[in-house]
Parts: sequence; structure tokens; C-alpha cells
Amino acid sequence: MTNRIYLDYAATTPVVPEVYKAMRPYFSEKYGNPGSLHSFGQEALAAVDRARETIAALIGARFDEVIFTSSATEANGLALRSVAKKLKAESHKVIVSAIEHKSVLEAAHELFPEVVELPVSHEGIVDIEALKGALHERTGLVSIMCVNNEIGVVEPIAEIARIIKEFKAVSDGPLFHTDASHAFQHLPCNVDELGVDMMTLCAHKIYGPKGVGALYVRGGVDRDLRRGTENVPNIVGFARAAELAAERRESEEKRLRKLLARFVEGVKRTYPKAEINGPAAEAANRAPHIVNIAFPGKKGEELLIKLDNAGVAVSTGAACRSRAVLPSYVLEALGHPRERARASVRISFGMTTTEAEIDEAVQRLADAL
Repeated sequence: MTNRIYLDYAATTPVVPEVYKAMRPYFSEKYGNPGSLHSFGQEALAAVDRARETIAALIGARFDEVIFTSSATEANGLALRSVAKKLKAESHKVIVSAIEHKSVLEAAHELFPEVVELPVSHEGIVDIEALKGALHERTGLVSIMCVNNEIGVVEPIAEIARIIKEFKAVSDGPLFHTDASHAFQHLPCNVDELGVDMMTLCAHKIYGPKGVGALYVRGGVDRDLRRGTENVPNIVGFARAAELAAERRESEEKRLRKLLARFVEGVKRTYPKAEINGPAAEAANRAPHIVNIAFPGKKGEELLIKLDNAGVAVSTGAACRSRAVLPSYVLEALGHPRERARASVRISFGMTTTEAEIDEAVQRLADAL
């Protein structure tokens, strides 16, 4: 059987051995409920607290400013719901970008009577002037993702935070939330340097387990925001994955940029009409692990199937929506026609991706085209 090549790391990543090793005792040896008062429970609670301390330290936050969730989607929803509840959302509006993750867009439209979707440039950068014009004393929240999950563009989060801070100096201003699910493994996510009030993190995007995320809330988290028994093994795994991601961030950034350049060069050689959606491959404002490419004259879904049959896993967009045969709203927001959106696929690299796999994937892509 042809060796399979996984190029969908933006959808999920494998749990690395170091993370699995950290998690394993909490499945069958240290299995107490962290809500219990006896020693088994207190042992589990101590593990959760250590994990919380680890993640808080990695983002420059306090212990009490981090709450664990079941996913980034839940964390995004909690962020918006907490603001809506606090501000009585019927009298406030929320500002998001047109290319936010659906979990943010859907929660925004559900919870707030007025939602401003900021336009983006051809590369996917939020229109800063539109943001300035949209800010109002009734604006309760601005939510802009740090790295887009479909095209890999890195948004100017610190600049946006400065604009919001300047607005708040003369008027009541909004809180600022960012979804950093796809940013943490490649960019320093210090909450003070970014200037955010809330931030979402996700374990399974950084070689941790599925089923756990985190929400940072400046000033401390209301523990009533989320109830239920903590998933101790997953939380422990999340913290270990975050440690490893921070340790390997610089070296992986350099390695993945080389792989990205190698892949794009191979694609252009194979199919000269191919075009990158979002920032150029060499652009500084792109994450190194995600590239979205249009193949004019082809259909993305058909190409995905051909590649899968050839043993190469890619995607046509966000994994949460990839079963729906719809053109990407993200690509349409960039100004691309529906035909181009339908002709596009997302390729994403990871820790185990090698140069040999890149070269082989390009060859199989050539055969599929």
C-alpha cells in the first residue's frame, strides 16, 4: 500500500509521545474526580491546577485568569456569551471580521442585535479604517482571530488592541477577544503584548488531545461561567503540549517556512496556473503551516478525493464544515469569485512533515491534476 501523507494539520494534529506519557497516569492510576475532597480527588485537582499555572505562565496571565473548556468552539462561545450577559447584549453591538471562525460568527449573530463584519483585504487583513469607523460607545466586544484557519493570514492583533485602547480613552469601549487556536504553536501569545482582554486556545492544534481548550479572561474568570467535572487527562496533556509548542516554536517556524516554500515551488512548477489565496508564501504576515491554493479549471472537492485515493490528506476548508460542499466564505470575503473558491484546497504542514513527503505529495498532486 502507498504510504499515506497527512497534510491537514490545521484540522488536527497527532498527540505526540511526550503528551501521551503525561496523560496516561490520569486514565487509570490517578483517576480521582477533582471535585472530591478525598486524596484521590485532591491529587487530580492538583494536576489541573498545575496545568492551569503552566498555561497561564506561557501566555503571561494569572492562574485565576484561565478556564478550561471542551474545545476552542466552546471557549469562543463562552467569551461572547459572558460579554453579552454582562452588558445586556440587547443594547450593544459586536465587531468581528468577515473571516472569523463560524463559532464566533454564529455566536455573535445569536447573542447581539447588531453585528458588524469588517471587510478584509485581498490577503485577508482586517480593514483598520473600517474598524475605527465601526467603534461606538455601544460596542461591547471586538473579536478578531489571530491566525486564520483557512488561509493562514496573521492579523495585526496588537495594532487593533492599540486602536481599541485609544478609543476607550475618550469613551466607553469594548472588550477585545482573539481566537489564537492556530497561532500559539507559531507565535508568542503573551496577552499583555497582544493587548487582548480574552483569548481562546486549543489543545488539538498543538499536538495535544481533542476535547479540551482554554479561555483567558483578563481580571479573572467567573467560575460559574462553566460548570462540570474537569477532563483531567486532557487538561494535563494540553499543558504539556503547550510547553512543547513554546519550546519548539522558533525551530519549527524556520523549518516549516522552508517546507512551505518547497511545496509552493513544486506546485507552481507542476501547475503554473495555481494561485495562492491570502498572503504570498514568503510574506511575513502568514503562519508557516497553512497554505490555501486555487487550481483554476479544477474542482477542489474532486481534487481532494483524488489526492485521498492517492494517499494524501488535504482539505477544502475548516474541518468543522468540510463535509458541506459549499464554497469557502473566507475566500469569498477576500473578493474571489465562487468558481475560484470551489477550485481551492487547503494544505497544512506539521511537526512530522518531511521534505521527502513534500516532494512525494507534489508528484501525487501532479498525477491528480
